[in-house]
Amino acid sequence: MTEAVEAPARHVFEYALLRVVPRIERGEQINAGVLLYCRARSFVAARTHLDEARLLALDPHADVAGVHAALRAVEGVCAGGAAAGQAAADDAGRRFRWLIAPRSTVVQPGPVHTGLTADPAAEVERLLGLLVR
Repeated sequence: MTEAVEAPARHVFEYALLRVVPRIERGEQINAGVLLYCRARSFVAARTHLDEARLLALDPHADVAGVHAALRAVEGVCAGGAAAGQAAADDAGRRFRWLIAPRSTVVQPGPVHTGLTADPAAEVERLLGLLVR
């Protein structure tokens, strides 16, 4: 008689893509990162990857260093600590909600989607590979 192996618990997560819109008036964009929040695990993370060649194809004068800085700032807010500034005192859900608020800047969050995962850290990496890289 074999014992049934119980699958790890899966939890609801929310995610949004980080999009770079180098020229707002044109509306062209590239995906440059993923924000992921899992309430059950009090987990929030951002993973980013900027394809500089694609960005410069959309706008040869794009501020590549500025976009990198904005993406690092999002990662810093998710990580908490000193890099998050005032947001460091907020819980994971509040930081996620703040980061997904609509903005009219070069780096913008996309719509929020949901899914199920047993491992939020692995899921954010999977989504980065699937939707950004």
